[in-house]
Amino acid sequence: MSGTGEGPRVLHVLTGCTAAGKTEWALRWAEANCAEIISCDSLLFYRGMDIGTAKPSPSERARVRHHLIDIREASQPMNAAVYAQMARAAAEEIRSRGRPVLVVGGSGFYLRSFFAAVADGLEVPREIRARVDGMLESGGLPALVAELLRLNPAGLQGLDQANPRRVANALGRCLASGKTLAELSAEFARAEPAFAGWQVRLARLDRAGPDLEARIVARVDAMLALGLVDEVRRLLGAGLRSNPSAARAIGYRETIDVLEGRAPVAGLAAAIARDTRALVRKQRTWFRTQLPPHAVHDAARLADEAGLFLG
Repeated sequence: MSGTGEGPRVLHVLTGCTAAGKTEWALRWAEANCAEIISCDSLLFYRGMDIGTAKPSPSERARVRHHLIDIREASQPMNAAVYAQMARAAAEEIRSRGRPVLVVGGSGFYLRSFFAAVADGLEVPREIRARVDGMLESGGLPALVAELLRLNPAGLQGLDQANPRRVANALGRCLASGKTLAELSAEFARAEPAFAGWQVRLARLDRAGPDLEARIVARVDAMLALGLVDEVRRLLGAGLRSNPSAARAIGYRETIDVLEGRAPVAGLAAAIARDTRALVRKQRTWFRTQLPPHAVHDAARLADEAGLFLG
């Protein structure tokens, strides 16, 4: 294979629920096909979030070149628009070297960026966010809804009016753009996906219930043995709370509850395993309903030949 990047743009995507074994199979496929990996895990972006994310180890990353891992401090939030831009740049770079591109991860919102537009690029200025926050503080949610209805006389496009975060976000976007929600929605529908022009080949790994359950329990036990509690304590000192999506991640939120005295340490493993099972149920539903048609493979029954499970 030449290093010119000529030929069709092909993107191999391997997804699946937590603990299905994506890392192991991705490494095998990447090694067999001289590929490089782009992470699509919403927590692997963050430096220091290693144990609780089951981040590929330095030795695993030495086997195959990885992209978009350890690119943010844990205190710095990430968003899908920035991710899509970075993933596209990484994919173009890999392709320029004549290597196949393998995307690996199960974070739905980021995964969507490979199939559809995920953001319209509208930035809400800080002063508008502050104005909306002030309205919420002084008048409560009804004040925000009333202002949003004034700006959108034709309706709110099915917006959940009981959700303060979504209402505040919608109002901020209307104020920043001077457009209605219907106009913003129509513009978004016309937006071009970051990977327009690429051929996306998607496969999903899954495992039978007992097998996955055993892997979840083993994974949680290993995290605690490797020092998850100390990792979370360090991250809290480094500003983890300023990144709510990271602080609420499974493994981290339960450990924070223990460290701050809201839950007993004796129940930590059970709490993380319980919440991991709940996440798996949500992930499977999202994969079935939100992804384009794709092959599903039982990771425990895959043939030893790594080339069989991705096109």
